[in-house]
Amino acid sequence: MRVILILSIFICGDLHAQLLKDKQQWVEQLNLKGGLPDKLLSTRTAVFYDHKLTAKELNNAQQQFQRTGIDAVVHFELDMIIAGRDVIQAFSNYLVKREIVNLVLIEKQPTAYRLTITPFNGKESLVDSAQAAWSISNGVLPDALKELYKVAAGQQKKLNLLINEEPETGTLINPIPGKRNEFFAIDTKVDPLAVVKTGDAIVDKELEEIFNNNYLLKFKVTPRGLTEKELRKQGLLYVLCVVRTRNIAAQQLLGYDVSKAGKELISVTYPGVTQESKAIAADTPVYKFYFKHIDSGNVFLGTKWDGDTTWQQALLNQLKGMKAELRLN
Repeated sequence: MRVILILSIFICGDLHAQLLKDKQQWVEQLNLKGGLPDKLLSTRTAVFYDHKLTAKELNNAQQQFQRTGIDAVVHFELDMIIAGRDVIQAFSNYLVKREIVNLVLIEKQPTAYRLTITPFNGKESLVDSAQAAWSISNGVLPDALKELYKVAAGQQKKLNLLINEEPETGTLINPIPGKRNEFFAIDTKVDPLAVVKTGDAIVDKELEEIFNNNYLLKFKVTPRGLTEKELRKQGLLYVLCVVRTRNIAAQQLLGYDVSKAGKELISVTYPGVTQESKAIAADTPVYKFYFKHIDSGNVFLGTKWDGDTTWQQALLNQLKGMKAELRLN
């Protein structure tokens, strides 16, 4: 588990660890004993909900938001916002454009639902560590929503009137700043790659060993904390990136067609020298590595989906697939 959490910060250059914790930790960084946002009933709100919520539960939640006066204008699956730096940046840009002021977070835990409401900080991080948030846990979601209604009605005047009756889901967020490419970057034969350290000595040692043993082109392991502009000043044209979230969500975020996806998705993997196929459940968290060209933002995903359940194997899949495709010896 330690390796998983550490690798979550190893995303397209430096990113504060708080941004890419798992769902529960991401919420726990807030001050959950704070009150409701001051203008909750007069401004726009985005809802981030646990993917395990049923359609009925989400519809009921939206109806209660309408009754309360919370103008929930868009809904996203919660684990998508912790998938990677480019993903978070894309969400932040979208929320700013939609003039979102507040965030509602709905978690479905083993024994209870947790409802948390906090302001959107208008920055890439979405929230600040220890910022005030109102939170309630209850074994029954409608009861938690009723409590929200009582608290909000007792504190604020309802000014939001034209509120959607049904949740607005299905909005696609594109985390790729440039062109999306389903092949490997041939320019890496001459242009060096930045491999950013995670800050953990054990992980960084293994990371460098994997590159030394499997990447035959130019690369440089760089300190954590450098911006992409600073990497570029060092003559590095590409940077290694990774997305980590549910298998199907990772594919969706990176622009793959998941309209016909089943309960399992096929990855190519390299447990040894030769390529094999591997079925991974759609809801299983995976890592997916890719290269990004710093100047253009163009992303190179590789020719086949190679996400895997451990960061080590996912990285090997990408590097060995690249070696085979570009015929590197």
